Amino acid sequence: MNWSNHIKGDKYIWGIAILLSLVSIVLVYSASSHLAFAYKQGNTLSFLFKHLMHLGIGFFIMWILSKVPYKYFYNTSILIFGIAVILVICAISGGESISGANASRWIRVAGFSFQPSELAKVALFVLLARNLVHFKDSLQSFPRSFGPILFPVILICGLILPSNFSTSAMIFMISFLIMFVGRYSLKWLSVMVLIGAVFVGSFYAIVSNYPTISNRVATWNSRIDCYFDDECKSYQVNQAEMAIARGGVWGQGPGKSVQKYFLPQSSSDFVYAVIVEEYGRIGGLFVIVLYLSLLFRVLRLASKCDDDFAILLVIGLGLSIVSQAFINMAVAVSLLPVTGQTLPLISAGGSSVWMTCVALGLILSISNGLPKPQNAELDV
Repeated sequence: MNWSNHIKGDKYIWGIAILLSLVSIVLVYSASSHLAFAYKQGNTLSFLFKHLMHLGIGFFIMWILSKVPYKYFYNTSILIFGIAVILVICAISGGESISGANASRWIRVAGFSFQPSELAKVALFVLLARNLVHFKDSLQSFPRSFGPILFPVILICGLILPSNFSTSAMIFMISFLIMFVGRYSLKWLSVMVLIGAVFVGSFYAIVSNYPTISNRVATWNSRIDCYFDDECKSYQVNQAEMAIARGGVWGQGPGKSVQKYFLPQSSSDFVYAVIVEEYGRIGGLFVIVLYLSLLFRVLRLASKCDDDFAILLVIGLGLSIVSQAFINMAVAVSLLPVTGQTLPLISAGGSSVWMTCVALGLILSISNGLPKPQNAELDV
């Protein structure tokens, strides 16, 4: 059987996704061992099988989407965005929290815990790309562009902000870049930044004076204060630094991480520290190269597209994946305060894996939709 006939889209992006998933399988199996001893009587295979199931579902979604003409997502983005907003509101009103924190982010669907903000992020970028094209004649008018362009960004960021500042900030940043590439008025982009700053400032002031509303501001303050205080190291950051120091150049070897037994979220938020401990700086550099290669392929694909919707969609989704990866790695090496962002396609977690695969599936759909001469040139 010739598998190349069934795999649609850019083969390099498929290859990068497969390599990242292979790294993920090895790392999640190793990094989840302390969770296995704590909750599963040492059965690490249960965590591995669960992660393999998440990857299997994710790659199936990616394969299906890669075969769907991307123009079908032009108008369906409105419906998907509406569903995402409803799910985010459900998570706020009655979602599950993290270790008792006042941060409802998950809802349970068919036995799976799902994070609606991941769907909302992808849905917003697709809708934004669509509206920038559909309302291109209104981009210089604030009253006419506010509803289709600015309001969806403000709505999603505003809903996600109280429970997850880092995700809200990243969505805002990528949305800004999509609008900039989409030739949205710089004056109104400045207004959007001002609106965002006022919203965050107001939320911070209200919660600081009425802390019973949410404990998230206290969490933000502690993380930021600790980041700028050389004498203050949070437990998880300290363990991550120890893991990276132990890794050295060549690492301790597969499965030989010690800090994974002490590092919270070692298979998700801080999996990069375990990568460096077990495979050294060489392994850490290999992962960075994979994400940079993905960025290169995404930008190359965008340069070959002649459809504005495709260009904006590729850039938005591609930058979203790569920027999240570098934020995660920057946190692990103490370049940024703790954010809670996962490492796309490597960290354990169904929502993150599935939505990353959705984003890659849409990108592959666009690459599959290029005319044959441009597709051949893209593969060079």
